Amino acid sequence: MAKPEVNDLLNAGVHFGHLTRKWNPNMAPYIYMERNGIHIINLYKTAAKIEETNEALKKIASSGRKILFVATKKQAKDIVAEKAKSVNMPYITERWPGGMLTNFVTIRKAVKKMGAIDRMKKDGTFETLSKKERLQVDRLRAKLEKNLGSITEMTRLPGAIFIVDTTREHIAVKEAQKLKIPIFAMVDTNSDPRDVDFVIPSNDDASKSIDKILSLITGAVAEGLGERKKEKEATSESDAQDMEAAAKQEETEVVIAEAAAEEPKEAPAAEASAEESNENEA
Repeated sequence: MAKPEVNDLLNAGVHFGHLTRKWNPNMAPYIYMERNGIHIINLYKTAAKIEETNEALKKIASSGRKILFVATKKQAKDIVAEKAKSVNMPYITERWPGGMLTNFVTIRKAVKKMGAIDRMKKDGTFETLSKKERLQVDRLRAKLEKNLGSITEMTRLPGAIFIVDTTREHIAVKEAQKLKIPIFAMVDTNSDPRDVDFVIPSNDDASKSIDKILSLITGAVAEGLGERKKEKEATSESDAQDMEAAAKQEETEVVIAEAAAEEPKEAPAAEASAEESNENEA
């Protein structure tokens, strides 16, 4: 797992906070100083928090659960989409769909509707519709793809949620809290860290800073996935060996049973020949 270097974080501008007049007092423990009316984040604390976050996310990824990445602000959405795709994790970069977590069953129905439309196009049903109906279905498919296309593989609630800018994504925070889903987040000096389980005090406005943090986070997730893959391969190999041993044992037992079954047939024949010889002698 790549260890976060303070110099790298500094070069990425992770230390720049918001204007002092916009600060949240609960972020005081993570603020190093004030400069030109801007709060400066303590990067040593940021590095320590990244390591703590990486360990937790690595465990979640290795357990096979999904991590939902959320960022709808302009400077973050493309970066988050790219990083989440690289580790095959779901993400939301458009408007947060209300009830995304608390009403997950309904959201899944909408995702299934996308699959139904795709099947219509494959089996030719789509072509039987009128021009107006085809246009309406295409528009619906495009809308669903835009808002939910990135979560089609998320068949159940995520094991964790990673947010860029908790102030902006406050609805996602509330829903995750309600369902007791662990919240990991980049938290700037204007946000409340008490809403988050794993805080990464950092600049959540600069694309360079977001890219740096997400690279470290997804690197840990990738390691967790790698560990899971190795465990699966080892388990599969062990299962194959057990099955082979069981098959051999079963084969041996069948041979022994067949051999034992032959024995009683020979014994009566021997007894009969003995009786015949006795009669001849008499």
